[in-house]
Order: sequence, then structure tokens, then C-alpha cells
Amino acid sequence: MKRLIVTLLAAAALFTTASAQQEGPQKTEEKQGYVFTDVKTIPTTPVKNQYRSGTCWCYATLSFIESEIMRAGGEPIHLSEMWIVRNIYFEKAVKYVRLHGSLNFCVGGADHDVIHGIERYGIVPEEVYPGLNYGTDKPVFGEIDAVLKAYVDAVISNPNKKLTTAWQDGLNGILDAYFGKMPETFTYNGKEYTPKSFAESLPVKMSDYVSLTSYTHHPFYSKFILEVPDNWMWGEVYNLPLEELMQVIDNSLAEGHTVGWGADVSERGFSRTKAIAIIPEDDIESMSGTEAERWGKLSRKEREKELYGFEKPGREKKITQQMRQEAFDNYETTDDHGMVIMGTATDQCGNRYFKVQNSWGVMPPYDGFYYFSRPFVEYKTMSVTVNRNVIPKDIRKKLGL
Repeated sequence: MKRLIVTLLAAAALFTTASAQQEGPQKTEEKQGYVFTDVKTIPTTPVKNQYRSGTCWCYATLSFIESEIMRAGGEPIHLSEMWIVRNIYFEKAVKYVRLHGSLNFCVGGADHDVIHGIERYGIVPEEVYPGLNYGTDKPVFGEIDAVLKAYVDAVISNPNKKLTTAWQDGLNGILDAYFGKMPETFTYNGKEYTPKSFAESLPVKMSDYVSLTSYTHHPFYSKFILEVPDNWMWGEVYNLPLEELMQVIDNSLAEGHTVGWGADVSERGFSRTKAIAIIPEDDIESMSGTEAERWGKLSRKEREKELYGFEKPGREKKITQQMRQEAFDNYETTDDHGMVIMGTATDQCGNRYFKVQNSWGVMPPYDGFYYFSRPFVEYKTMSVTVNRNVIPKDIRKKLGL
């Protein structure tokens, strides 16, 4: 009897162990979420924090330029975002008044604003011009934006029936009050510079940088003004087929250059807290067999949870040129955010991602870096800025570069 009991207990123990082994990995996988393995990363300067300001375009592009400086052999440096923002805000205000208010006047901008700003005004280190002259240690733009908009609208209303000769001085007074007066000269690492001479001392040339996109409402291999509200400067981008645009991104990273990236992050497939962006496949017509049968039995709520719960990697949409165009034409892709693509990665299923540096501060789960799936980048890229030398020669020839 004792032997029988011992045998039964042993069998029960084996069954319990086997069951636990079968259930364990499944439960672990469900709780595991996404597990990323970096394939290639390119050095960047530390993650910045734009905080409560719509200046991602400036933070992203300067971070991109800082990486280019290191790529060219220069020392890591933090360039002043507010130097660019302050100068661009002045130019934008002048254009807004000239157009009688028929321009999008807000703090938003584009990557070419930064390139233009450095070419025209030079640049300074952040420590020389932090641009926080209003009592905070991080950018807080609510009051600045409101005051500047009210000022230029008052000028446009033209109460004197003729613009005064003082209005631009008044504009500079407001900008100086909030950002601080701009230095004509400064000392950095024991050497005196002007903003322009400092820009010239950097091992990069602004003329080397070009912006590209991929839309069918303009001819491929031509330049056009990208029709988005924040393109107040009416800057041009080169137009490529989607496949070739992705080749440029891939080649840039392969050669050790980061990519300035303008994208739409208003998608449901973008999770700020999980630092992941995907374009999940939700079309039952593209599924087959047991997958289609299972999907067809799920309720709408269950489908939504599976698609956007970020519990584990799943299938994603195959992005086409037509999908990109329709999303842009229907305002489903909008000019939301600027970041820096600085690497590649895979998840535990082997799916490919781009690793991206953001400007929302050092935050979990990846210390301010994010993982965007390849389909997301194909679908939601507004434009990219790259060093023209990383563009494959055959594509460069088609663009006339």
C-alpha cells in the first residue's frame, strides 16, 4: 500500500511538473511583451527634453547634426536649440505679417529650418545660450507662444493704417525678454568665436544635408514644397519612390550616419509608455486558415486588445505607395513629430525595427529611445534628412545631386 501511495504521489508530482513546464513558457510569453535586440546603433549625444514646447523639429535636427559632428571626428557637443528657435521665430513673424496673417504662425517647424538657421545665423553651444530667460529650467512655451501671436496679430490689424518702423524692434524686445539677448562673441574651450565662426569650425557643412520624402502627387525624382502647415518656410524636399526612400535610410545607417526623421505619431499603434510603434494587420481578408477563423470569432473589444495591447509581436500590414498617399491626402498622416533614427533592432520573432532617439527626456522603458517597426516607418514617414553622400549613387544621379 505504501509503495502504491509513493508511486501515485510520484506520478502526481511528475504530472504537476510536466503541466507547469507546459504552462510556464506560455504564461511567461504572455507577460514578456516585446523583447528587442539591438543590431546596430550609431553614437548620439544624450537624450534631451523639449518639455512643454513644440520644438521637436529643432531638438531632433540638432541631435542629428551633433551625431554627424561625432561621425566626422568632432567632440560630442550640445548645440543650443533655443538659438535656432529664437531666430526662426523672428523670421516666421516677419513672413506672417507680410502675408497678412495667412501663414501658420506657431512654434512648429521643420528640419530645414535648422539647416537654414545655422547657415544664416551660425550656432552656439547650449551653455552659451540656454534660452531660458523666464524662470524655468526646461522649455515652457505656453506664454511665449501666446504673447508672440497676440503681438503679430496686433501689428497686422494695422491700427495706425501704416506699419510703424518700431514693430520689428518690439518683436526683438519680446524675444530677448524670453530667450535672452544673443551674444555677438563668446568663449568656448578657451577660444573666442562669433556664432558664425563657431559654425564654420564644426567638421560638418550644412550644404551636405538634403530632405527627402515619397508621395505620388508630385513626380518622382523632382523637388517640391511639402504641403504641411509647419512648413512655413516653404522648404523643398526631394521625392523618391518608397522603396528607394527606404534604401536611403538603410544605407545611411549602414554607413554610420543617423537620419533626421519627421513622422506621424498620432497612430493608435504608437505607445508612448511602452516606447513602441507598430502598424498591426487587422484585415481578415489577408489572413488564412485557423488564423482567419480565430480572428473572425473575436469580439471587436477582443480584437482591439490584441491589436493594440502590445502584449507580444504580431503580424503587421504590408505598406504600399498607395496606402501612404491615401493616408496623407485624407489627413491620416500629419506632421506630428521630429526624431532621430539611430539604429536597427529585431524583436524575439525576428521582426525588424528602427531604434529612434526622442526628445521627451530620459524615461522608461528604454531611457528615452523608442522602437519603430519597419512598416510604421514606411507608412508614417513625412520626410527624412540625410547627408547627401549616403544616398546610393544611382539614386543620387536620378535626383541630379
